[in-house]
Amino acid sequence: MTISSQARQLIRDQQDEWELARKNYAGLKNVKTRKLAFDGFDLTVQFNPERIRSSAAKVDTKSIEARPCFLCPKNLPKEQKGIPVLDNYLILVNPFPIFPEHLTIPHINHIDQRIETRFSDMLDLAKVLEEFTVFYNGPKCGASAPDHLHFQAGIKRFMPIERDYRKGTFFQDAKTKNGMDIIRWTAYLRSVLTLSGKNKEQLISTFNQFFQGFKTLQKEEVEPMLNILVSWDAGRWAIHIFPRQLHRPWQYFEEGEKQIVFSPASVDMGGVLITPREEDYAKISMDDIRDIFDQVCLEETIFYQLVSEIMK
Repeated sequence: MTISSQARQLIRDQQDEWELARKNYAGLKNVKTRKLAFDGFDLTVQFNPERIRSSAAKVDTKSIEARPCFLCPKNLPKEQKGIPVLDNYLILVNPFPIFPEHLTIPHINHIDQRIETRFSDMLDLAKVLEEFTVFYNGPKCGASAPDHLHFQAGIKRFMPIERDYRKGTFFQDAKTKNGMDIIRWTAYLRSVLTLSGKNKEQLISTFNQFFQGFKTLQKEEVEPMLNILVSWDAGRWAIHIFPRQLHRPWQYFEEGEKQIVFSPASVDMGGVLITPREEDYAKISMDDIRDIFDQVCLEETIFYQLVSEIMK
């Protein structure tokens, strides 16, 4: 049985054994969604009240230090079971799902959420979890536990970006280097860099080149602000990188009618926008979404310069 098959079985088993998982996965059947049609692509808005824990998570140092880490093995609920993988990670069922099959994959040790030295692990996880898309939220890009290294994974074909990638409509610049594709998207609301190829070391080297260039622009951050999606299909990795310039938009901090509790992370960047409050689900407009992505995503001209460097 493959690791991917074991993970899917774990999701089924945990719904039988763990009341919280059973309740929240059953609740997905009642989650409201609506589609918004932009120019050539759709975004899905999802009302998912159980995700308030993540969307409204306090990630300041004081709040983090005041709570036990919910990803450390010693603090997991007794009902929560896991599958060891890659020696240092544990595949867990996410009990507050967005996807119909949703995993959290923490490191077994309590180490900070950083991708620079763990990108190779992310590629390996995507390969063994071939039925899932693996994603990474940076410490200021949607991670509700920035003090504990972890990835997440959701069953494939759920996020609109996966369909849009196959169409290729929004590819502005594309270059192939020794079999690896480097693609810059345009007119997609979000700045997206895609790397695709079979050679793991080449992908890591190109990612590191982009990462280091971006790092020089955000020297004040613990790491440059990124969301990343990775999948493995037909012997190739597809890596979608979303460079950021802001954690949460101004709407998040407003009060009353102006407030929209929307804290973009990888799944939102992938085209499924999670709204944990029904009033936000009902009122968020296409103009709101354009404005929010404009605030949080890296400015287009800067993104173009970074991608141009790795295309040389």
